[in-house]
Amino acid sequence: MQIEQAREFILNKLNKELPEHFYYHNGAHAIDVYTASKLIAESEGIGGHEISLLLTAALYHDSGFLLGGQTDHELRSCEIARLNLPRFGYLPEDIEQICDIIMATKMPQSPHNHLGEIICDADLDYLGRNDFFVLSKKLFSELVITNGLKTEQEWNERQVAFLRDHHYFTKTAIALRGPAKQQHLEEIIEKTF
Repeated sequence: MQIEQAREFILNKLNKELPEHFYYHNGAHAIDVYTASKLIAESEGIGGHEISLLLTAALYHDSGFLLGGQTDHELRSCEIARLNLPRFGYLPEDIEQICDIIMATKMPQSPHNHLGEIICDADLDYLGRNDFFVLSKKLFSELVITNGLKTEQEWNERQVAFLRDHHYFTKTAIALRGPAKQQHLEEIIEKTF
């Protein structure tokens, strides 16, 4: 598997071909999820072939936005992975595992193995980070265009509901991001209600 070449290929596509209004779901987000996946995986004792599959899934997990639309972009991400990863030395069984990991990120998240749990936590790592409000604003701006979101009040109400329902899966993310995520929830409640 030529993960560096697969990474360069998809980041180039995301950076050049995504419409400009993808302020959140873009190449920077792919790198963000890749970085968080690596950090969580290493902390959780994942290495070798498994971490390569996980990191590839992180890079490709939102590539389906290249094919348009919001719904089922994970399935389209798998189409892109199946079409392109063979040229980088990925075997069919590797690609199917990568797609399984990608599909865990579909909302509501439903991982059924440790790699799925890690990517789910990495995908929403920002919920418990210092840059939460910066990234939240980017996501709001994107959803105004792609999802018909109207007001910041509506966004804050959605965020409160989402943060209340969300839970991290891995011990690493629970410890690392849980407390700050709770603080962000309290801040949004305070300014919204």
